[in-house]
Amino acid sequence: MPKGYWVSVYRTISDPEKLAAYDKLAGPAVRAGGGRVLTRGGRVLTHDGGIPERAILIEFDSFEQAVAARESAAYQEALAVLADAVERDFRIVEGID
Repeated sequence: MPKGYWVSVYRTISDPEKLAAYDKLAGPAVRAGGGRVLTRGGRVLTHDGGIPERAILIEFDSFEQAVAARESAAYQEALAVLADAVERDFRIVEGID
């Protein structure tokens, strides 16, 4: 079964305090949903118009598990804290089996 991934690239961060509060809630929510953080805000080298901001990659055992984690009450609570603190491109993608 192909794995699922959360891919999140931040365009702007307007409120770092809200982002920090989100991180405190999102981390446990992701782990509870079976997610494993592969990258989180380290060095970024962009090409082809990429934005050199924070990039996150989280792996799940399946696409369905990734979707369920995103829809979980715990993650929804984290999103409510994040609110308008960032502009990001968030995707759930299916890996290649």
